[in-house]
Amino acid sequence: MKYLDRTLDTAQENLACDEALLDECEEGRGGERLRFWEPRQPFVVLGYSNKARAEVNLDSCRALGVPVLRRCSGGGTVLQGPGCLDYALILRIRAGAAAGNIVEANAFIMNRNRNALEALLGGGVLIQGHTDLTLRGLKFSGNSQRRRRKFLLFHGTFLVGLDFALVEQTLRMPSKQPSYRRNRSHGEFMTNLSVAADAVKAAMKRAWGADEVSAEAPEERIARLVRDKYGTDAWNFKF
Repeated sequence: MKYLDRTLDTAQENLACDEALLDECEEGRGGERLRFWEPRQPFVVLGYSNKARAEVNLDSCRALGVPVLRRCSGGGTVLQGPGCLDYALILRIRAGAAAGNIVEANAFIMNRNRNALEALLGGGVLIQGHTDLTLRGLKFSGNSQRRRRKFLLFHGTFLVGLDFALVEQTLRMPSKQPSYRRNRSHGEFMTNLSVAADAVKAAMKRAWGADEVSAEAPEERIARLVRDKYGTDAWNFKF
């Protein structure tokens, strides 16, 4: 598997890059790969079907200058920013194989990610909810999935230094939450890992056999997706 370690200039470009990589693979222009990026500025990102007013403190975001964006995959609403290590996996869908449907793909990918972080952290890592990784009952990774006919995108975040006070300011309590959350506030529910982002990258590359550097990101497709989708209120506030 190839890997791409590149952070683009804006949050919109980085969200678009994941979808662009998926689309290129679907069109036969690339193979399975693993991408890393690290946000430079805070932003809120809604899951595909989330309602902004229900999940986000919009007044606080406006006052703080925190953009509110939407991704192409499902899952809940999160704050991204410095202290987050984001990754994206583009995997081929094979009939009868581990990623053949949504549930199987979740289990297959989350178990491999869990094992990678378990080895790095020395134990105690659990899969909770549908696609969360936790340490001592505290969430440090959330993940979501988007499927095409031939390939899927599975992407998520590892927390290595996120400002939880800013999470409290920008996000409401989620309208849906996993049972293990037990109505805990954002700051009481999450934890940052005590390891560097580079160590997490190395563990993930080993776990997925990603040992070949990928070509550059598809710039033209990314720019088009930002112009027509990720940079528009029609997309970001569609619900």
